[in-house]
Amino acid sequence: MTSWSLYLIRSQDNRLYTGITTDVSRRFAEHQAGKGAKALRGRGTLLLVFSQAIGSHSQALRVEYQVKRLSKIQKERLVSQTVELNDLIKIRD
Repeated sequence: MTSWSLYLIRSQDNRLYTGITTDVSRRFAEHQAGKGAKALRGRGTLLLVFSQAIGSHSQALRVEYQVKRLSKIQKERLVSQTVELNDLIKIRD
């Protein structure tokens, strides 16, 4: 079974983009090359600020949805590691 990860990318205008992938390094390189999500194209310098292994694809989709619903403040706490992902959302097996 392939392991999926959740990642957050900060754009130059301080927005946080949330996504999932099986290979964070490859996916981040795609975003930097402008071949990733349209939401990040033309946003300037991108920084990978958070990634965490989640598990299965379905579980990663659920976690991604929950993280996308978090407030900017909650996402910033996650990025700064003042709170754990498990404390913000429910990750089920």
